[in-house]
Amino acid sequence: MLPRPLRTTTAVALTGLLVSGCTLIGGDEPADEGTTAVILATHDSFTVPQEVLDAFEERSGIRIEQLKQGDAGALANRLVLTKANPVADVAFGVDSTFASRTLREGVFEPHTPDAADQGPQRYAVDGADGDRLTAVDVGDVCVNIDTEWFVENDVPEPETFADLTEPRYRDLLVAPSPATSSPGLAFLLATVAAEGEDGWQDYWQGLKDNGVQVVSGWTEAYTQEFSGSSGAGPRPIVVSYASSPAAEVGDDGTPRTKALLDTCYRQVEYAGVLDGTDKPRQARQVVDFLLSPEFQETVADNMYVYPTRDDVELPEAWQEAAPLPEDPAELPAEQVDEHREDWITQWRELYEG
Repeated sequence: MLPRPLRTTTAVALTGLLVSGCTLIGGDEPADEGTTAVILATHDSFTVPQEVLDAFEERSGIRIEQLKQGDAGALANRLVLTKANPVADVAFGVDSTFASRTLREGVFEPHTPDAADQGPQRYAVDGADGDRLTAVDVGDVCVNIDTEWFVENDVPEPETFADLTEPRYRDLLVAPSPATSSPGLAFLLATVAAEGEDGWQDYWQGLKDNGVQVVSGWTEAYTQEFSGSSGAGPRPIVVSYASSPAAEVGDDGTPRTKALLDTCYRQVEYAGVLDGTDKPRQARQVVDFLLSPEFQETVADNMYVYPTRDDVELPEAWQEAAPLPEDPAELPAEQVDEHREDWITQWRELYEG
């Protein structure tokens, strides 16, 4: 699995998403007698080893059924559209760019797991409704570079947003669209945080003038256009994740790519009990399970994200290749919620107009 895969090309505003698929994470048969089936709505890249799920079912009597809903934006939209008749009991994967919308719409009911004070509280949503969402993982969006390309072509590596508009980096950057991609939206928010509400459009004009290529989603950008991935594309600079270099380690143990940590934007993924579930006790146990050491220890290797618990260590290869950024950019959730659609519209007019 490539770094942070499948947070990809589903449209952010999928207001018509009313058809979905359900996968039973324990097989295709109904829950056994003596067990309770709990439906977990997720984004498409949620994955966990079967033995971890089996152990949870054995000790709790709860069998998790997964209902995949697209990317983080599509998931949030689906939860809002169906809040009067929830499609699931629990949801995982609403990220920090959409959390405030789901809270404003009353999608989740209060629940604070006992383990929330083991690290997840650092990423709690601000405000009175913050106890309705629990931080499960972190996946910062950052500009990544193919370090070998820069050595071979005797070009200094870029380090900052400002560098990306310099002529020496013309036609080198590829980014997913903020209108159709969660990491693309995070990159747009990063430029708003860096340049301000009055300056980000001028910055994007500079990127456009310098030949930035914008594609529909992360998969195309990273696996097809980026020179540092298996696709060996033509462009050595890409918008991806802080964790991406962990998947690009050579046989000698040296990372072939790196994230520019001065360009990162924090994305946190949350879980919560859906308001209206008829299995609130079991739903709370599933949220608690997502903070258990057993689950948290799987997220790096299986979803290429960082666990939120303090007592869960990253895989050894990540220590050098993909350390968690210490000071990523963030915007207040209320500001994002208020301006997100306007910023996307303005970006379309600037880049596509």
